[in-house]
Amino acid sequence: MHKIPDIAPFRKKLDELNDQMAAPDFYSDQRRAADISREQVRLSTLVEKFEAWHSTVQQLKENKAMAEDESVDEELREMAQEELESLAAQRDKLANDVLRFMIPPDATDSRNSVMEIRGGAGGDEANIFAGDLFRMYSRYAETRGWRVEVMSSSPADVGGFKEIIFMMTGEEAYKYLKFESGVHRVQRVPATETQGRIHTSTATVAVLPEAQEVDVELNMNDLDISTMRASGAGGQHVNTTDSAVMMVHKPTGVTVYCADERSQIKNRAKALTVMRSRLLKAKEEEEHAKYAAERKGQIGTGDRSERIRTYNYPQGRLTDHRIGLSLSLPTVVDGDLDDLIDALQNYDYEARIQNLLDQQTA
Repeated sequence: MHKIPDIAPFRKKLDELNDQMAAPDFYSDQRRAADISREQVRLSTLVEKFEAWHSTVQQLKENKAMAEDESVDEELREMAQEELESLAAQRDKLANDVLRFMIPPDATDSRNSVMEIRGGAGGDEANIFAGDLFRMYSRYAETRGWRVEVMSSSPADVGGFKEIIFMMTGEEAYKYLKFESGVHRVQRVPATETQGRIHTSTATVAVLPEAQEVDVELNMNDLDISTMRASGAGGQHVNTTDSAVMMVHKPTGVTVYCADERSQIKNRAKALTVMRSRLLKAKEEEEHAKYAAERKGQIGTGDRSERIRTYNYPQGRLTDHRIGLSLSLPTVVDGDLDDLIDALQNYDYEARIQNLLDQQTA
């Protein structure tokens, strides 16, 4: 059982938030009000969990004392003894709940998510695999009631995608998807393989929090924006109007291309959304790098060069290499990601809890 850090600073912060929420002009800034309200709910729940934990600890002590006190009626002692196991389990669960609520959520957890999937090593099979991953995430989105909007895509001739960028819109989408960034490896016999040989191919996934204008200072003078005629499938229209938009952020070299919409204005808006999200992600990674030593044990860096998972079709097994978890492949690729994502989140929580406790004893 983990030791519970001092609750006093959290109580003090909760009192401060309650005072802010009582101010007459609290809702004048809607975004700030929403952020404060979420934090107030988290800290209120933390204090409630702590009170329940403290009460359970006291009850456990009383039951132990009663069970060992021979002057107490034997029937009462037996009842006290019987409750010890369930009380201990309740105490440990509440302790874990308290520690989890002590961990502040990432500021972007509540955001929508921009996802980018690209075929990697393996030629045509890599592009087909990129398409399989897109379907997997789309089906997962359906189970959560999220909306999937393609921002930009480059279909491959044999099927799948050379690249596809899409928005996941739904409650806490980034929180659930952020650990998907990295290299995904597939081992299987491609449909084009005539001799039944197993090939290994890869696709890269990048998961970005949807950025808001206040997150990134984007000077329009820093953008080199050009328009052109879109290429690929889409009917006559793609060949007759300059609807595609290429956007380059000159200070960083970040480039975004959007051509899925027939309207240049819509493609420009989508390109700006992706550009802001990429710049925000770069900003986050820079901040994370500063505190990498304090984040020991957490799940990777989210870097798209890190191999995170293998999809082994001959053995019907999916393995996440970061946490050593293996699951049935068919259910996962069909969009049932709950067990996988729960395991990744729990692993991350445990690492962050341990970091919190290490800081308390440092």
